[in-house]
Amino acid sequence: MAELTAYPLLTVLLAWPLGGALLTAIVRQRPWAGRIALSSALATLGWSLLIVVAFDPASGEFQLLDAAPWIAGLGIEYLVGVDGLSLFFLPATALIFCAAIVASWRVTASSTMPLSPGLYFALLLSFETATLGIFCALDLIVFFCFWEASLIPLYFLVSLWGIGSGRQTAAVRYFLVMLAGGVPLLFGLLTLVFGQAKGGALVFALPTLLAGALPEGTQYAVFLLLLIGFGVKVPLVPLHTWLPAMAMGAPAAITAILVGLKLGAYGLIRFAIPLAPLAARDLQWLLAGLGTLAILYGGVAALVQSNLRGVLAYSSVAHVGLVILGLSTFSASGLQGALLLLLNFSLCSGSAFLALSFLHRRTGSTDIAQLGGMIRNLPLLSGFFLFFGLAGIGLPGTLSFPAELLIIVAALHSHTGAGLAALFGTLLAAAAVLAPFGQAFLGRPRLPEQAEVDDLLPRERAVLLLPALLTVLLGVYPKPLLDWLRPAAEAWVAGLAGLL
Repeated sequence: MAELTAYPLLTVLLAWPLGGALLTAIVRQRPWAGRIALSSALATLGWSLLIVVAFDPASGEFQLLDAAPWIAGLGIEYLVGVDGLSLFFLPATALIFCAAIVASWRVTASSTMPLSPGLYFALLLSFETATLGIFCALDLIVFFCFWEASLIPLYFLVSLWGIGSGRQTAAVRYFLVMLAGGVPLLFGLLTLVFGQAKGGALVFALPTLLAGALPEGTQYAVFLLLLIGFGVKVPLVPLHTWLPAMAMGAPAAITAILVGLKLGAYGLIRFAIPLAPLAARDLQWLLAGLGTLAILYGGVAALVQSNLRGVLAYSSVAHVGLVILGLSTFSASGLQGALLLLLNFSLCSGSAFLALSFLHRRTGSTDIAQLGGMIRNLPLLSGFFLFFGLAGIGLPGTLSFPAELLIIVAALHSHTGAGLAALFGTLLAAAAVLAPFGQAFLGRPRLPEQAEVDDLLPRERAVLLLPALLTVLLGVYPKPLLDWLRPAAEAWVAGLAGLL
């Protein structure tokens, strides 16, 4: 394992939003709570960029490690660190939370409970700390604690500030489904620890576990348990049933975070596949099949949705299927494509939901049947929504194009049938974006009051413009990002080969 750093950069990163959450919980008035929340989020973003600068891209090892004893009797310690696989998820997470805070600037209390905006921002920043912790944690129990801690603020954010009468049902369903998914996840992690225990000593540190090897029989149990635990949050079909309800009932800013940050897919990359490589290789057909199923099912389901939020939700199911397909190739190019696509989710899928939040604020609806002609009064909003929709399906010149190209080429080389299905899935995804766009944004307004709405405010333009520029910049010239990812991707693949 790499040496511990003298400067706890990652610990400070986790402290920024947590400190902001405490302040916003105390200062509950709307203007100051929002300013404190945004300041904390911007400080977190700036600190995450400092971490990127401090990172050595030539190394495929874990860096910037920070450790402290926690439960010494069991060998559990607070251990955080990053490598090339997790590094860029830190600024991506910080950026999407900044956008979510700005998009929530006019957040209002629930119609049934007089709650302060400060509580909303405190929960949102607490959620950011838990999410960043998931990407940083290198001790299995610390990771699991961050994983479960993310559920608490989400439950209250959705149930208290959600949309419509179904928000509480969506919150309860999500909470219970994720708790149920946490059971096989915890069992898988503990099976992994006990399977590698030597001389009675338990090891929870991920770098040490990656250097060891599990018995063949134990690998299958660990891989399947982790696949189910992480698959619930990916979400894999048929474990995706919570997503449509959340897309319809959760605040759009929260849905943007859930769709933009695929924590379950990260869990597969970080834990499930490298820690049980033999089982993953033998069950390669299962990963490829689940990815292909998600691509086709998500594309078809998106085509028949009557609400734009449902369209984006099922489109995200199809897109994450491409990620799983790329992982199933067990190649550096497939992994690089999967990581690029996950970063693209943060920029494009999340921003598309934020655009819908701005649309809902102006029209009171995102139902396709109640919209029409939005491009006349909302040309900027319409253009951004179309751009992010196309940028999510592989539009040349955007980040998703090199990502999907790497995945499809790797899939065609590894399993041709799944690669061809992925190509067909891109056609479904394009139709799922263009058809509802034509109905909702083109033509004539269906309701007279929709002709009087105003276009994006300056702060709303800034929220959508920055990810759009990053998407184009990284799509036109992805080489620097690929160069940063390559050492870690090659180390990931080499680690799989060495443990087979």
